[in-house]
Amino acid sequence: MDAQPFASEDGGTTDLILRAVAFAAHKHRDQRRKDKEASPYINHPIELAHVLWDEGGVRDPLVIAAALLHDTLEDTETSWQELRGAFGEEIADIVLEVTDTQWLKKEVRKRLQVAKARHSSERARLVKLADKICNVRDLGTRAPANWSVERKRQYFEWAKEVVDRLRGTHAELERRFDEVYALKP
Repeated sequence: MDAQPFASEDGGTTDLILRAVAFAAHKHRDQRRKDKEASPYINHPIELAHVLWDEGGVRDPLVIAAALLHDTLEDTETSWQELRGAFGEEIADIVLEVTDTQWLKKEVRKRLQVAKARHSSERARLVKLADKICNVRDLGTRAPANWSVERKRQYFEWAKEVVDRLRGTHAELERRFDEVYALKP
């Protein structure tokens, strides 16, 4: 990612967001979603940014960049130091806050996510809200082929536990989550 930033009238917001998209696309380039179409993974972080910007009216460029980068620490060979070098400490810290500790068992990671939600920074809570909205929507339209109805229901319930601890962060995004949660199988 050695591209030179370009001048923009928005104080660098466009440059930051485009650099984050390019970085995430590069890091996730060989990854696919678990849906039957095996969609490119990069669609997921882009959808988070879309939910935050278009549905939530979130204009904080650090939140949008962190949303685009939110799975790089968890799902790619990216380090916090690399993110900090490319995007600064604030964005790297937001991404770290929403990153699961991969060496823990799945159930422990899920419980930890619920426990940490309320104590996260506001920026991390916004990214987490968008992630849960996108994941629950995807389960309704593009669920992994091998997921049973029961597994989908369990995910919906767990996502709601996380979101319930994020309440008071952003009323519109919380309302959007409630709308998709109402479609629980």
